Amino acid sequence: MKHTKNIVMLLLTAIIWGFAFCAQSAAMDSIGPLAFNMLRSILGGLVLIPIIPFLDRIKSQQEKEIEKSYRRKDLLIGGLCCGVALGTASAMQQIGIKYTTVGKAGFITACYIILVPIFGIFLKKRCSFFVWISIVIAVAGLYLLCMNESFSIAKGDLFVIACAFLFTFQILFIDHFAPKCDCVRLACIQFFIAGILSLIGMFFMEGMPQLSQIKAALLPILYAGIMSSGVAYTLQMVGQKNFNPTIASLIMSLESTFAAIGGWMLLGQKLTVRELGGCALMFIAIMLSQVPQKNPKAEI
Repeated sequence: MKHTKNIVMLLLTAIIWGFAFCAQSAAMDSIGPLAFNMLRSILGGLVLIPIIPFLDRIKSQQEKEIEKSYRRKDLLIGGLCCGVALGTASAMQQIGIKYTTVGKAGFITACYIILVPIFGIFLKKRCSFFVWISIVIAVAGLYLLCMNESFSIAKGDLFVIACAFLFTFQILFIDHFAPKCDCVRLACIQFFIAGILSLIGMFFMEGMPQLSQIKAALLPILYAGIMSSGVAYTLQMVGQKNFNPTIASLIMSLESTFAAIGGWMLLGQKLTVRELGGCALMFIAIMLSQVPQKNPKAEI
């Protein structure tokens, strides 16, 4: 398969993000959401700093020649755009969860799988018929997986809708800038920008967290900072490089499925027949999106 490497990286991203829901749920008992986002983002950026020179040393000569054509301007602008989108999206999601159910928040957030191809049309990024069918199946799967109550628009839902749009922009920003930049450096700048935004919001809305709060949430912060931020978001950038952003968003939306699996494995939460059916539809949608296309012009 042509893009096997991309698919594996994005699938690993979804798995790490999915299990991060367990860590984030545990952290919210001890620390504020913006303080949590600030700490995980800054930690994610710090983790990547020593990795950058190591990766530079093991790059092939061909890769080094390609990177000579990269412009510093693209790296800085890309990091700023991705960081602002990521930081504000995370904030909107956390605020929204306070006023709505986790199930509705998960469903609305993952609706970026619809928004990405819609915005992609205006950017001249077309999708094939199989991909559009996959999107419909994936949305149905997400509904069964995440929604256990009647759907209605509440105050918190509006924040999460804004979050879905912002995550859409983040995915499209990565699609635009990743081929022009070193992805690890791009991810590093993204985390520090997101961390600074969360820090500003934290001072205005939550205040400085106490050391005891940080200690109580230390393990979730370490997992979210090192794995969910440092590892997974970097995998997202590398995996999305020269890859159809709509299919990428479909694969990454499997985080909802892995969140449910993580809740079952780590928190003792039971999966209902309805939720298992949702998981099955999600996997079917991803497999269908990989059907070879007769018309290569139909996708990026």
